[in-house]
Amino acid sequence: MPTTKKKSPAPKAPKAPKDPAQKSGVAKAKSIIPNLDARIGRLPKTKFRGDPELFGRLIEDHDRHRALLAMIEETEGKSPERQTLFTELTKELKAHAAAEEQALWSTVLRDPETTDVARHAVAEHKQIDDMLADLAARDMSSSGWLKRFSGLKEEYLHHIKEEEQEQFVEAEKHLKPADVKFMRQIFERRKKAEKAAAKIEKKIKLKA
Repeated sequence: MPTTKKKSPAPKAPKAPKDPAQKSGVAKAKSIIPNLDARIGRLPKTKFRGDPELFGRLIEDHDRHRALLAMIEETEGKSPERQTLFTELTKELKAHAAAEEQALWSTVLRDPETTDVARHAVAEHKQIDDMLADLAARDMSSSGWLKRFSGLKEEYLHHIKEEEQEQFVEAEKHLKPADVKFMRQIFERRKKAEKAAAKIEKKIKLKA
């Protein structure tokens, strides 16, 4: 009797984020190149995801950045997709950091009890900015570029996890709810302006 070949099961589509707030951030990243996967994996726990005020808005951006980082790893060489996503990531991180510093950390910095928290966050923003400029100056098609990119991803994921689980928690203790609400308005205005003006800096800043 002739044997019938069993059909291979269709590949499973990546699971959509269950949390609507997380889904919103990922969707904004996916809108750039919809056919690329955004494998962000399990996220660190935070009480702020979905919060309608500043901290929830910052985390929505963080999820967007997580998705962009994951999507870049799905690209190859100096492809148009990689170039587009890296440009978007760079502008996003620059605008987000500048707006976060004005809306949140400039206030937190003035409180002696939280000065160190703010300084730490701002210092890491500068470190990440240097890594972006270094990557932009190097050959995107080389294996070394992807290795350096993995270093950036690791550093940034560590940074936002620390913000979500520690620094935002500490900052919130010293802020009034009305202040946090007003801070979101500042963040939205500054981020829009910063992203429109953002430029890709190309400068080797790290050792080979």
